[in-house]
Amino acid sequence: MAKQMQAKLLEKKQLTKDIYHFKVQADEIVKEAKPGNFIEIRVTDQTEPFLRRPISIYNIEPEKGILEFIFQVKGKGTQMLAKKEEGQTIDIIGPLGFGTFKLDGKQNIAILGGGIGIFPLYELAKQAKQKGMTVNTYLGFRNQDYVVLEDEFQAVSSKLVMTTDDGSYKQKGFAIDFLKQDIEKQNIDAIYACGPLPMLKAVREFAIQNNIECQISLEEKMACGMGVCLGCAVKKAQSPKEAPEYYHVCKGGPVFQAKDVEI
Repeated sequence: MAKQMQAKLLEKKQLTKDIYHFKVQADEIVKEAKPGNFIEIRVTDQTEPFLRRPISIYNIEPEKGILEFIFQVKGKGTQMLAKKEEGQTIDIIGPLGFGTFKLDGKQNIAILGGGIGIFPLYELAKQAKQKGMTVNTYLGFRNQDYVVLEDEFQAVSSKLVMTTDDGSYKQKGFAIDFLKQDIEKQNIDAIYACGPLPMLKAVREFAIQNNIECQISLEEKMACGMGVCLGCAVKKAQSPKEAPEYYHVCKGGPVFQAKDVEI
Protein backbone atom coordinates (compact mmCIF):
# COMPACT_ATOMS: atom_id res chain seq x y z
CA MET A 1 0.00 0.00 0.00
CA ALA A 2 1.31 3.44 -0.96
CA LYS A 3 2.53 5.71 1.83
CA GLN A 4 2.89 9.48 1.93
CA MET A 5 5.94 10.68 3.80
CA GLN A 6 8.51 13.41 4.20
CA ALA A 7 11.71 11.78 2.98
CA LYS A 8 15.04 13.32 3.95
CA LEU A 9 17.38 13.99 1.05
CA LEU A 10 20.60 12.22 2.04
CA GLU A 11 22.64 12.63 -1.11
CA LYS A 12 22.35 14.62 -4.34
CA LYS A 13 24.48 14.15 -7.44
CA GLN A 14 24.36 15.85 -10.82
CA LEU A 15 25.13 13.16 -13.41
CA THR A 16 24.93 15.38 -16.52
CA LYS A 17 23.94 18.97 -17.19
CA ASP A 18 20.26 18.11 -16.64
CA ILE A 19 20.11 14.69 -14.93
CA TYR A 20 20.10 14.38 -11.13
CA HIS A 21 20.45 11.41 -8.78
CA PHE A 22 18.73 11.68 -5.38
CA LYS A 23 19.10 9.31 -2.44
CA VAL A 24 16.44 9.67 0.26
CA GLN A 25 15.51 8.03 3.57
CA ALA A 26 12.13 6.44 2.90
CA ASP A 27 11.79 3.39 5.15
CA GLU A 28 8.04 2.87 4.76
CA ILE A 29 8.12 3.11 0.97
CA VAL A 30 11.16 0.88 0.57
CA LYS A 31 9.50 -1.93 2.57
CA GLU A 32 6.92 -2.37 -0.23
CA ALA A 33 8.86 -1.28 -3.33
CA LYS A 34 9.38 -3.66 -6.26
CA PRO A 35 11.24 -3.31 -9.58
CA GLY A 36 9.05 -1.21 -11.86
CA ASN A 37 7.30 0.80 -9.14
CA PHE A 38 7.31 4.58 -9.24
CA ILE A 39 6.76 7.46 -6.82
CA GLU A 40 4.85 10.75 -6.98
CA ILE A 41 6.77 13.79 -5.72
CA ARG A 42 5.45 17.15 -4.60
CA VAL A 43 8.08 19.60 -5.80
CA THR A 44 6.97 22.66 -3.83
CA ASP A 45 4.91 23.76 -0.84
CA GLN A 46 3.30 26.42 -3.04
CA THR A 47 0.22 25.91 -5.19
CA GLU A 48 2.12 26.22 -8.47
CA PRO A 49 2.90 23.73 -9.90
CA PHE A 50 0.00 21.94 -8.27
CA LEU A 51 0.47 18.41 -9.61
CA ARG A 52 3.04 15.95 -8.33
CA ARG A 53 5.72 14.57 -10.64
CA PRO A 54 5.86 10.80 -11.32
CA ILE A 55 9.40 9.42 -11.18
CA SER A 56 10.61 5.83 -11.50
CA ILE A 57 12.40 4.11 -8.66
CA TYR A 58 16.04 3.50 -9.56
CA ASN A 59 17.39 1.58 -6.55
CA ILE A 60 16.16 0.35 -3.19
CA GLU A 61 18.14 -0.73 -0.12
CA PRO A 62 15.57 -2.31 2.23
CA GLU A 63 18.05 -2.97 5.03
CA LYS A 64 18.89 0.74 5.21
CA GLY A 65 15.48 2.16 4.27
CA ILE A 66 17.07 4.02 1.36
CA LEU A 67 15.34 4.81 -1.92
CA GLU A 68 17.09 6.29 -4.95
CA PHE A 69 15.61 7.95 -8.01
CA ILE A 70 17.05 9.71 -11.04
CA PHE A 71 15.29 12.35 -13.10
CA GLN A 72 15.89 14.69 -15.99
CA VAL A 73 15.02 18.37 -15.74
CA LYS A 74 12.35 18.97 -18.37
CA GLY A 75 10.14 21.74 -17.02
CA LYS A 76 9.27 23.98 -14.11
CA GLY A 77 8.45 21.14 -11.72
CA THR A 78 11.66 19.18 -12.19
CA GLN A 79 13.65 22.44 -12.16
CA MET A 80 12.26 23.11 -8.69
CA LEU A 81 13.02 19.55 -7.58
CA ALA A 82 16.61 19.85 -8.79
CA LYS A 83 17.11 22.81 -6.45
CA LYS A 84 16.47 20.72 -3.36
CA GLU A 85 19.50 20.46 -1.11
CA GLU A 86 20.86 17.66 1.07
CA GLY A 87 19.20 17.68 4.47
CA GLN A 88 15.88 18.99 3.18
CA THR A 89 12.77 16.81 3.04
CA ILE A 90 10.77 15.80 -0.02
CA ASP A 91 7.05 14.97 0.05
CA ILE A 92 6.75 11.54 -1.59
CA ILE A 93 3.90 9.09 -2.18
CA GLY A 94 4.81 5.50 -3.06
CA PRO A 95 5.39 2.87 -4.06
CA LEU A 96 2.85 3.24 -6.89
CA GLY A 97 1.93 0.95 -9.76
CA PHE A 98 0.43 -2.53 -9.48
CA GLY A 99 2.12 -3.69 -12.68
CA THR A 100 5.76 -4.47 -11.86
CA PHE A 101 8.50 -6.54 -13.47
CA LYS A 102 8.17 -10.30 -12.87
CA LEU A 103 11.25 -12.54 -12.78
CA ASP A 104 9.71 -15.83 -11.63
CA GLY A 105 10.86 -18.85 -13.61
CA LYS A 106 13.45 -16.96 -15.65
CA GLN A 107 17.13 -17.84 -16.02
CA ASN A 108 18.52 -16.05 -19.08
CA ILE A 109 17.04 -12.59 -19.57
CA ALA A 110 17.59 -9.53 -21.76
CA ILE A 111 17.19 -5.97 -20.50
CA LEU A 112 16.74 -3.21 -23.08
CA GLY A 113 16.83 0.46 -22.14
CA GLY A 114 16.95 3.73 -24.00
CA GLY A 115 17.82 7.20 -22.69
CA ILE A 116 16.20 8.08 -19.37
CA GLY A 117 14.22 4.84 -19.68
CA ILE A 118 17.20 2.95 -18.28
CA PHE A 119 16.58 4.19 -14.73
CA PRO A 120 13.77 1.80 -13.68
CA LEU A 121 15.73 -1.14 -15.13
CA TYR A 122 18.62 -1.02 -12.66
CA GLU A 123 16.77 -2.49 -9.66
CA LEU A 124 15.42 -5.21 -11.96
CA ALA A 125 18.91 -6.11 -13.19
CA LYS A 126 20.28 -6.05 -9.65
CA GLN A 127 17.63 -8.41 -8.31
CA ALA A 128 17.95 -10.74 -11.29
CA LYS A 129 21.71 -10.94 -10.75
CA GLN A 130 21.18 -11.66 -7.04
CA LYS A 131 18.89 -14.55 -8.00
CA GLY A 132 21.66 -16.08 -10.10
CA MET A 133 20.18 -15.25 -13.49
CA THR A 134 22.17 -14.41 -16.60
CA VAL A 135 21.51 -10.73 -17.25
CA ASN A 136 22.19 -9.47 -20.79
CA THR A 137 21.83 -5.68 -20.79
CA TYR A 138 21.56 -3.37 -23.82
CA LEU A 139 21.52 0.38 -23.24
CA GLY A 140 21.16 3.02 -25.94
CA PHE A 141 21.82 6.77 -25.80
CA ARG A 142 21.62 9.69 -28.23
CA ASN A 143 25.34 10.49 -27.91
CA GLN A 144 28.23 10.40 -25.44
CA ASP A 145 26.94 13.44 -23.52
CA TYR A 146 23.88 11.47 -22.40
CA VAL A 147 25.66 8.29 -21.28
CA VAL A 148 25.13 7.55 -17.57
CA LEU A 149 25.34 4.62 -15.13
CA GLU A 150 27.70 2.47 -17.17
CA ASP A 151 29.64 1.25 -14.12
CA GLU A 152 26.45 0.62 -12.15
CA PHE A 153 24.89 -1.54 -14.87
CA GLN A 154 28.20 -3.29 -15.52
CA ALA A 155 28.20 -4.45 -11.90
CA VAL A 156 24.76 -6.07 -12.15
CA SER A 157 24.98 -7.48 -15.70
CA SER A 158 26.51 -10.65 -17.07
CA LYS A 159 26.93 -8.81 -20.36
CA LEU A 160 26.59 -5.10 -21.07
CA VAL A 161 26.28 -3.52 -24.53
CA MET A 162 26.37 0.28 -24.70
CA THR A 163 25.34 2.08 -27.89
CA THR A 164 25.03 5.64 -29.15
CA ASP A 165 23.02 6.75 -32.15
CA ASP A 166 25.97 8.66 -33.62
CA GLY A 167 28.76 6.30 -32.57
CA SER A 168 30.37 8.89 -30.25
CA TYR A 169 30.65 6.25 -27.50
CA LYS A 170 31.02 2.46 -27.71
CA GLN A 171 28.86 0.75 -30.35
CA LYS A 172 27.20 2.82 -33.07
CA GLY A 173 23.55 2.15 -33.69
CA PHE A 174 20.46 1.16 -31.75
CA ALA A 175 20.58 -1.11 -28.72
CA ILE A 176 17.72 -3.26 -30.02
CA ASP A 177 19.76 -4.26 -33.09
CA PHE A 178 22.50 -5.76 -30.90
CA LEU A 179 19.85 -7.53 -28.84
CA LYS A 180 18.40 -9.08 -32.00
CA GLN A 181 21.84 -10.28 -33.08
CA ASP A 182 22.46 -12.00 -29.76
CA ILE A 183 19.03 -13.63 -29.64
CA GLU A 184 19.91 -15.40 -32.90
CA LYS A 185 22.76 -17.11 -30.98
CA GLN A 186 21.06 -17.96 -27.68
CA ASN A 187 17.70 -18.59 -26.09
CA ILE A 188 16.29 -15.72 -24.04
CA ASP A 189 13.53 -16.43 -21.51
CA ALA A 190 12.18 -12.87 -21.52
CA ILE A 191 12.91 -9.30 -22.59
CA TYR A 192 12.40 -6.37 -20.20
CA ALA A 193 12.32 -2.92 -21.76
CA CYS A 194 11.83 0.77 -21.00
CA GLY A 195 12.59 3.75 -23.16
CA PRO A 196 11.31 5.85 -26.06
CA LEU A 197 8.04 4.75 -27.63
CA PRO A 198 9.57 3.86 -31.05
CA MET A 199 11.98 1.49 -29.28
CA LEU A 200 9.16 -0.11 -27.29
CA LYS A 201 7.05 -0.55 -30.42
CA ALA A 202 9.99 -2.24 -32.17
CA VAL A 203 10.80 -4.61 -29.31
CA ARG A 204 7.11 -5.46 -28.84
CA GLU A 205 6.77 -6.41 -32.51
CA PHE A 206 10.02 -8.40 -32.46
CA ALA A 207 9.04 -10.30 -29.31
CA ILE A 208 5.60 -11.20 -30.61
CA GLN A 209 6.99 -12.36 -33.96
CA ASN A 210 9.57 -14.54 -32.22
CA ASN A 211 7.30 -15.79 -29.43
CA ILE A 212 9.45 -14.32 -26.65
CA GLU A 213 7.89 -13.02 -23.46
CA CYS A 214 8.34 -9.26 -23.26
CA GLN A 215 7.55 -6.94 -20.36
CA ILE A 216 7.60 -3.20 -21.04
CA SER A 217 7.45 -0.21 -18.71
CA LEU A 218 5.43 2.63 -20.21
CA GLU A 219 5.91 6.31 -19.52
CA GLU A 220 2.80 8.49 -19.69
CA LYS A 221 1.87 11.88 -18.28
CA MET A 222 0.17 11.24 -14.94
CA ALA A 223 -1.81 13.75 -12.92
CA CYS A 224 -2.76 11.65 -9.90
CA GLY A 225 -0.72 8.43 -10.16
CA MET A 226 -3.57 6.42 -8.60
CA GLY A 227 -6.05 5.76 -11.40
CA VAL A 228 -8.45 8.52 -10.44
CA CYS A 229 -7.97 11.14 -13.16
CA LEU A 230 -7.89 8.53 -15.98
CA GLY A 231 -5.37 10.63 -17.92
CA CYS A 232 -2.75 7.96 -18.65
CA ALA A 233 -4.80 5.57 -20.78
CA VAL A 234 -3.25 2.98 -23.09
CA LYS A 235 -5.39 0.83 -25.38
CA LYS A 236 -5.73 -2.87 -24.71
CA ALA A 237 -4.52 -5.13 -27.52
CA GLN A 238 -7.30 -6.69 -29.61
CA SER A 239 -9.69 -4.13 -28.13
CA PRO A 240 -12.81 -3.75 -30.36
CA LYS A 241 -12.81 -0.62 -32.51
CA GLU A 242 -16.44 0.14 -31.76
CA ALA A 243 -15.92 -0.03 -28.00
CA PRO A 244 -12.20 0.26 -27.23
CA GLU A 245 -10.96 -0.77 -23.79
CA TYR A 246 -8.08 0.79 -21.93
CA TYR A 247 -5.60 0.20 -19.15
CA HIS A 248 -4.34 3.09 -17.07
CA VAL A 249 -0.56 3.15 -16.88
CA CYS A 250 -0.38 4.40 -13.29
CA LYS A 251 -2.60 1.65 -11.89
CA GLY A 252 -2.57 -1.27 -14.37
CA GLY A 253 1.12 -0.64 -15.04
CA PRO A 254 3.51 0.93 -15.51
CA VAL A 255 4.79 -2.53 -16.49
CA PHE A 256 2.70 -4.56 -18.93
CA GLN A 257 3.10 -7.73 -20.91
CA ALA A 258 3.88 -6.23 -24.32
CA LYS A 259 1.31 -8.42 -26.08
CA ASP A 260 -1.47 -6.99 -23.87
CA VAL A 261 -1.17 -3.34 -24.94
CA GLU A 262 -1.41 -1.50 -28.23
CA ILE A 263 1.30 1.15 -28.49
